[in-house]
Amino acid sequence: MIPPKDQLTICFAHVAYRLDERFRAQGAGIASFEVRDPETLARRSGEADVLVVSGLWQNSLLERAGRLRYIQSIGAGTDQFARDELARRGIRLASARGVNYRAVSEHAMALILALARRLPEARDNQAKQVWRGMIGDLAGREDELGGKTLLIVGLGQIGGRLGELAKAFEMRVIGLRRNPAAGGSADEVRAMGDLRAVLPEADFVALTCPLTPETEHLIDGAALRLMKPSAYLVNAARGRVVDEVALIEVLGGRRIAGAALDVTAEEPLAAGSPLWGMDQVLITPHTAGETRRYEDNVIAILRENLDRLWAGQAELRNQVV
Repeated sequence: MIPPKDQLTICFAHVAYRLDERFRAQGAGIASFEVRDPETLARRSGEADVLVVSGLWQNSLLERAGRLRYIQSIGAGTDQFARDELARRGIRLASARGVNYRAVSEHAMALILALARRLPEARDNQAKQVWRGMIGDLAGREDELGGKTLLIVGLGQIGGRLGELAKAFEMRVIGLRRNPAAGGSADEVRAMGDLRAVLPEADFVALTCPLTPETEHLIDGAALRLMKPSAYLVNAARGRVVDEVALIEVLGGRRIAGAALDVTAEEPLAAGSPLWGMDQVLITPHTAGETRRYEDNVIAILRENLDRLWAGQAELRNQVV
């Protein structure tokens, strides 16, 4: 059991997010403090009954955090937490799954539009003060999305929303998911196992699936070579869903038209990576999920779960442990 409201203390731990500020602005009447670095978190973890954290977490904190009863992850991923040990100690864990699904889907749609409308090239030309002339070569011009086929790999909350956005641009949408019977915002919903059968149909391939043993390197060299030479890859999932070495090889050989990557296998992307210098590649620094509403969205899950814990309910929203 967690302490009652007037005895509870929450620690918000993140290097940049303004969680404590936003929490206090809501007037919850609960004691809280924030930390911004692992050293301070380690020193003060014993003061908290509830910890709101993601990247600063280390499992060694469990030896110091004797009061801890509930962890709210700031992100959707929870692989960094030792779940069995949390369960043994009676510490609950919930993820922030779905907290930024609108932001990620909108970012993916923006990347698709940027590729189709050649916006990175326009920005480069602006920096060089180049007013590009008219283009006779059809393949070198900007394009329209209407009638193009978008393949969404992972038709969950993010992929489903992306499908809705794409259909507003009159795109044909094919969605892949583990359970096709669940349906979704697509003209066709098929099993993940149908990936290689439908890759040749796609003008854009958008990755919005989680990273699991089954999806790691799902887009490998063989899959990339099944794509049209005019097709684009958009990765808003996790970097290791794509075999990055194979992607660099395919892009270098102009086997596909280009790629937009919000994530890479290692982050930050190494300074020596060939991806930096490829004119047909658009890179954003894992910012698809960033939104001015992020803190408030996480806090909404936190407060709902606190209410459930105080009410003695067994099930948490986005429960992991």
